Amino acid sequence: MKKYIVLGLSLMICSLSFAQKKEVKTAEKAIKSNNFADAKVALQSAEALMSAMDDKTKAKFYFLKGQAFYANGAGNDSDIAEALNSFKILKDVEDKSGRMIYTTQANDIKLTMSNAFIKKASDAYEKKNYAVSAVNFERAYRVSTLDTLYLYNSASVAVLGKDYDVALKIYDELMAMGYTGISVEYFATEVETGEEQSFPNLSLRDISVKAGTHEKSRNIKTDSKAGEIAKNIALIYIEQGENDKAIEAIENAKVLSPNDFNLLVSEANIRYKIGDKDKYKVLITKALEINPNNVDLLFNLGVVAADEDDFETAKKYYNMAIETDPTYTKAKMNMAALILDQEQGIIEEMNELGSSAADDKRYDELKNNRQQLYMDAIPYLTAILDIDSNNMGAAKTLMNIYSAIDDMPNYKAMKAKVEELENQN
Repeated sequence: MKKYIVLGLSLMICSLSFAQKKEVKTAEKAIKSNNFADAKVALQSAEALMSAMDDKTKAKFYFLKGQAFYANGAGNDSDIAEALNSFKILKDVEDKSGRMIYTTQANDIKLTMSNAFIKKASDAYEKKNYAVSAVNFERAYRVSTLDTLYLYNSASVAVLGKDYDVALKIYDELMAMGYTGISVEYFATEVETGEEQSFPNLSLRDISVKAGTHEKSRNIKTDSKAGEIAKNIALIYIEQGENDKAIEAIENAKVLSPNDFNLLVSEANIRYKIGDKDKYKVLITKALEINPNNVDLLFNLGVVAADEDDFETAKKYYNMAIETDPTYTKAKMNMAALILDQEQGIIEEMNELGSSAADDKRYDELKNNRQQLYMDAIPYLTAILDIDSNNMGAAKTLMNIYSAIDDMPNYKAMKAKVEELENQN
């Protein structure tokens, strides 16, 4: 009796094995004919018989499933995810069995997939279709998890598309893996043309140098992206009204890059956004110790001081920005505005004066002070127009100043300039 039972089980296993192999074979033929729908049906039937598959058949099953769901790029979002997962399981199966039969073929398909995803992502980005771009950059990463830059790109594009939940999910993944984005770029100068060229890796660059086609090799270490990631995470949390989480994101990033210049600036900007101007000034001052000639930071400190009605400090930082970069028109414009803002106080005092001799004398003093403000602002505004002849703000302000000081020749010239700029628009 026992022999019959064993024989019965043996017959059943053989029958199952035959059935699943038949379904796998059917799927394979359907894929070769680009009939991916029929392939999916056959694979679904085969999957129900998975318990009878040996490792070789399992590997082939997942190889075919990946192809069927990818459908030469025609699969929808869930199909693509299923295809990628199938290729991942295929690799796990063959790694475990030690027999790499289908993984190499799958890798060739994955390379095609990756290139297609990158092209779709780039094309969608150019069209400002950020949702599609983000999805395809992430897909490119899932195909090859060594290419972490694609995952970073996916999050950045999701931010542009205001898809904050997707961006946060990816940023969390990047932070968990300790991603900084720091890499080394390899350069050498082509002897024949004298032009510097970049190389994808050190080996190719060194081979070219040894061959004598290139010289003057150099390496450049890229900046950390930890600061930008932390900033974006924090800004998302602020957008969602979760300021505590925003600060926590910054603090977590500091663990990875405690002396990161960009991270300092990012934290400063977050502090400013939530109204903590004192902390903002401390952080920007620390950042300037690292990069003392950063004109934007000098300018920003001037803006903060001006907001706090600290005229002298604002003036100091605006002048420092101008000295650092004489073409920095924003500092010149703000300096002119800072000077002219004092006019209001003078006008108010003039309006409060009576008709006594002392009041008349004070009125004349204030009038002269007001005139001097105009004269002090003029050099900054004319310097702006020397750098940017189409600056409407500077032109209009100068026109009004010349009118106020009765300088009719300059007033007419500037009035004509303003009209010219208005006609251009």
